[in-house]
Amino acid sequence: MLKIIRITGIVLLTIFTAIQFFRPKRNHSPVIQPMDITRVYTVPQNVHQILQKACADCHSDNTIYPWYDQVQPVAWLLQDHIKYGKKDLNFSEFGAYEVARQNRKMGKIIEELRDGDMPLFSYTLMHPSARLTDAEKEIIYDWCKSVQNDLKAKYPADSLLINHIKY
Repeated sequence: MLKIIRITGIVLLTIFTAIQFFRPKRNHSPVIQPMDITRVYTVPQNVHQILQKACADCHSDNTIYPWYDQVQPVAWLLQDHIKYGKKDLNFSEFGAYEVARQNRKMGKIIEELRDGDMPLFSYTLMHPSARLTDAEKEIIYDWCKSVQNDLKAKYPADSLLINHIKY
């Protein structure tokens, strides 16, 4: 029995060591992209700071990685999380979205914050500074509403509606 435990331990240690050599591509772009939300909309400094601390790691092309990203399989899990976060909303490409999608995403941000679904609990557990206060949520609500109002002023009402396209 002791021999089986020892062999199992050696096999697991070998596998753990081997997977350390397989790393996912990092999500880090040193330049602000042309369609970044900050290039297409006014993002006040207080809003920018909140987005950076609570949203940007998973919803932009510029993740600030924690120390534990260097250990597999954690890096794979983080990369998967970032991949799906960016698929849902990517602030680095926000200006490239259709106007209806931009409008809908602003509404979804408000909805996710109000429902307490964002930032994710698993993220705030490891990043306590990403926990948003009610005042910070209000700042984001107001900003999202202002972007929606800008869209309403600039585009015809029917262009802001999402018909058959899933967003």
